[in-house]
Amino acid sequence: MCGVIMTDPPKDPIVCSYLLEIPHVSASDNRSDEQRLKKSLFVTSGLKEIGIPLSLCRELPGLLRRSDYRIRAVVVNVDHRWELVEIDDRYENPSCYSVAVDLGSTVIAFYLVDLSEGKVVDTVSVENPQIAHGEDILTRIQFASTEDGLHLLQGLVIECFNQAIERICKKHSVCVKDVYAISVSGNTTMSHLFLGLDPSALCKEPYVPVVNTPDMISAAELGISIHPRGYVYVIPNMGSYVGGDILGGILVSGMHQTDDISLYVDVGTNAEVVLGNSEWMVACAGAAGPALEGGVLKSGKRAQKGAIEHVDINRKTLELSYRTIENGAPDGICGSGVIRLLAEMFLAGLVDSSGVLVAKKDPLRMIDTRHGKGYIIVPGEQAAHGKDILITEADIKNLMRSKGAMFTILRIVTQSVGITFKEVEHFFVAGTFGSYIEPEKAITIGMLPDIPIDKYKRLGNASGKGAVEVLLSNRARRELSKIRDKITYLEMNVNANFMSQFTSSLFLPHTDLSLFPSVAKKRE
Repeated sequence: MCGVIMTDPPKDPIVCSYLLEIPHVSASDNRSDEQRLKKSLFVTSGLKEIGIPLSLCRELPGLLRRSDYRIRAVVVNVDHRWELVEIDDRYENPSCYSVAVDLGSTVIAFYLVDLSEGKVVDTVSVENPQIAHGEDILTRIQFASTEDGLHLLQGLVIECFNQAIERICKKHSVCVKDVYAISVSGNTTMSHLFLGLDPSALCKEPYVPVVNTPDMISAAELGISIHPRGYVYVIPNMGSYVGGDILGGILVSGMHQTDDISLYVDVGTNAEVVLGNSEWMVACAGAAGPALEGGVLKSGKRAQKGAIEHVDINRKTLELSYRTIENGAPDGICGSGVIRLLAEMFLAGLVDSSGVLVAKKDPLRMIDTRHGKGYIIVPGEQAAHGKDILITEADIKNLMRSKGAMFTILRIVTQSVGITFKEVEHFFVAGTFGSYIEPEKAITIGMLPDIPIDKYKRLGNASGKGAVEVLLSNRARRELSKIRDKITYLEMNVNANFMSQFTSSLFLPHTDLSLFPSVAKKRE
């Protein structure tokens, strides 16, 4: 996939490549080679303070005389100070590249960025290899505490980085040594594991990260095979469960630049929420549960080929129709499909407000299983694996706990600043999973607030977009610092009001139907 990120090439990318014609040495001009280089860079780029490592000073005299004083210089903005990382005689080729990474706990997305053109050349996504040692964050934190566990988890993700970067570069005939910077956007635990930092305190009160704002790091120090003097920028985190992926998403949403009150939510196993505007922001996070990603349901699966992603149920005939990802033979149902399924079942009267299946409503699809009552979505003879694809009452209860946690987190964060959902002008839904959620269906089951649908805006992979943006613009990195400084973090793990509100949300859509007037109207 290719796509231009900016209409014009960026004016202040993290890496810049310049073609220089440096004045020759003469009897009347005996300045040092280093002084000549810095002066030429200033004349060409306007950059004043540029650090030059000793290794490049050693190369400089031979290169200047061999190239007749015509060279290419590559500089990286390292923590808002420019540093020279390469000089060579490739005078005809000013291009330079970087890679943005969305470091997810399940999937890692890589974006090859041509900084000279200001565009994304291509993307590639791979499964996070750490899954072999824990599908969820807490399991990985526990594994990291075992002997060599942290070193192993870091090594797996570094190796994944190197393989993916080599693959995407090779596809486009780009030398990996022409990649000078990497940006990484991930939640706090993923960032800690990537950097080899002990994450054990993240899941224990008072939930303290090792570092919130890492300095830029030498790629070589991390073992990442790009240019040997290249750098890695990790987007800062805000707390134990609000990481750089959320800050990057806020940057992309633009909510920090408007007076309108906005809600930003990244939907997944954890629900990360930010409320605010250009003046203030409040952030919090909590476990929404793996049911939202289909992971713990009897017929649940990740959003891959063959997963059911769309379900319709005719309210009069109860006829069910479905669509699978890539039109593959059905072999399970993913998170967004489950949300739509439960909403359709509720509106059709197949499940009551407490999550109990109404067996008499459609006896042909209702069966008894060792997990309790179940509702057949796809009969075994039509499924890829020959087994019934179904949802059980236990699945529904799991999903109701997940959606209830999501709504409770949203409600508590708005109550913390004394506003109601009606005062929210923009509701941004982010995350790969969030990209496929239909707000109307999520409202129906009581997962998202009952506000006008046009207020909902799906951002897609905002974390990845944020990682790209900080490569294209140093201003964006400065904006991240401002965003972080204006956020007040609410630690949901110690919120005494959570459980009482959570209990009220364990119904479809909620015990307080006045919160969901549009759903009540649909049920009439």
